[in-house]
Amino acid sequence: MENHITFCISTYNNLNYLKIAIDSVRSNSYFKDAPFIIHAENCSDDTDEWLKENHKTYNIDYYIDKNDIPIGIGGGMNFCADRAKTEYIMFLHSDFYVTKNWDKSLLNVFDKYPKEKMWVCSHRVEPDMFGSPQRPGTVIVPKDVFGAYHDSFNPVYFEAWTQEFTESNDFEIPKGEGVSGLIRKKDWDEIGGNDPLFAPASWEDMDLFLRMLQNNFKFVLTSKSVIWHFGARGSHRLEENNGQSSDRQRKSEQINQQKWLGKWKSFPTFDEYGMINGIQ
Repeated sequence: MENHITFCISTYNNLNYLKIAIDSVRSNSYFKDAPFIIHAENCSDDTDEWLKENHKTYNIDYYIDKNDIPIGIGGGMNFCADRAKTEYIMFLHSDFYVTKNWDKSLLNVFDKYPKEKMWVCSHRVEPDMFGSPQRPGTVIVPKDVFGAYHDSFNPVYFEAWTQEFTESNDFEIPKGEGVSGLIRKKDWDEIGGNDPLFAPASWEDMDLFLRMLQNNFKFVLTSKSVIWHFGARGSHRLEENNGQSSDRQRKSEQINQQKWLGKWKSFPTFDEYGMINGIQ
């Protein structure tokens, strides 16, 4: 089977969830042998040791970054994309669980729109940890339905539920959902990836999707591809701060808001779901 996809993950001390994500990709993907490229920062949780021991088993090309100044998820995405050799790049969070043939369902969307520049997303299901509203592309469920933590999650129950949930429709959404999606590598390279101005985190995804909007990208979500998202585990908001942003995050958000204004000269505008749709 010819492989078309590289799975790219940027992670920061998230080993318990990263292992679940990798296992699910290898078990449930149509392209089961597609390569991983993983950029791992800090690794004080022994992510580096686990990758060293398991990279051959899972076909992982990995890079350990222990620099004092993190490049963040946006920089990690750029790092992985620069090294991908396939036609398509699939960006994944390190706290995902994917379901059967999720990747093939995403790729099928590109067959429908062969000439369009696109960012194609899976339908997400998340536990209600923050009181988050329902929004296009995401279903919020009570946190105890499938298990909100790595040691309580029940994939059997979740996959059984997705069989009833999965719909046949693909539909356009206002922008990409989070920092996960499938994109042609040539389109990623053309748009320039994430702007390192916003490292290590905050506002980089809005900047990316605004540039995509301005360059006539189509954002499509397919309900045939369903994933579980544990929710903000990569930033440790839940364990460390009871669901609230940390001081470090708040400081980064404030600094990058000013960087945004310096770059775009105006604040972004949002739709009713809080998804960016332009600038003022």
